[in-house]
Amino acid sequence: MTSELLYGRNAVREALRARRRTLRRLVVSRSVQESGIIADIIRLAEQAGIPIERIERQILDRQLRDANHQGVMLETGPYPYVELDECLSSANARREAALLLLLDHLQDPQNLGTLLRTAEAVGCHGIIIPGRRAAEITPAVVNASSGAVEHLRVAMVTNLSQTIEELQHNGIWVVGLEQDETAQDIDAVDLNLPLGLVIGAEGTGMSRLVRERCDFLVRLPIVGQIGSLNAAVAGSIAIYHAWRQRYRRYAE
Repeated sequence: MTSELLYGRNAVREALRARRRTLRRLVVSRSVQESGIIADIIRLAEQAGIPIERIERQILDRQLRDANHQGVMLETGPYPYVELDECLSSANARREAALLLLLDHLQDPQNLGTLLRTAEAVGCHGIIIPGRRAAEITPAVVNASSGAVEHLRVAMVTNLSQTIEELQHNGIWVVGLEQDETAQDIDAVDLNLPLGLVIGAEGTGMSRLVRERCDFLVRLPIVGQIGSLNAAVAGSIAIYHAWRQRYRRYAE
């Protein structure tokens, strides 16, 4: 039986709120005050009907190898990845133009967590990640996303460039984010279309095949001396550009 140990107050609370995983037990450090968010976590665990254990903080430190657990740990089943079709059906169910985030071999768990948190905040219908040579949804990523990934649909695919082709056959326009002179300024592009936004890997950007599959490329306007941004920062800004255009349309 495969288990994962989630840690961090926000990560644990959101996993309990979402209830998409198999929930097995909650562990709380005896040193924390059972008020505020800790009280919420305990209440949610009681509602889920799982055991609650209280142990010494040093034991929790050892179990989690000194991760910043904030006094709580949740034992769960594996993260529930979905099929690509479920990401598309989510947009249809909400009667919205699809907004998908495709991550081309991101490696850093913190960057992945940041992008997932932003994607959840703007209502992305799905996240698509490759199954090899890329960061997966681990407890560290759940914590970095402040638990946001527990509310997202994440599809893990074998071949990202083939997945892009499948999305295009389903009416999705695939847009790559790249600081390149051939790319269009993101403010000049209509992002109200059914959209898949591709974020490349740290340092190397998008792979050649993925880049060639994109319908078009966009870039962020940068006027300072530093010519590029961190992948998570650039991706988050681009996601919000898409959300801003859609929000204005829905508000009209």
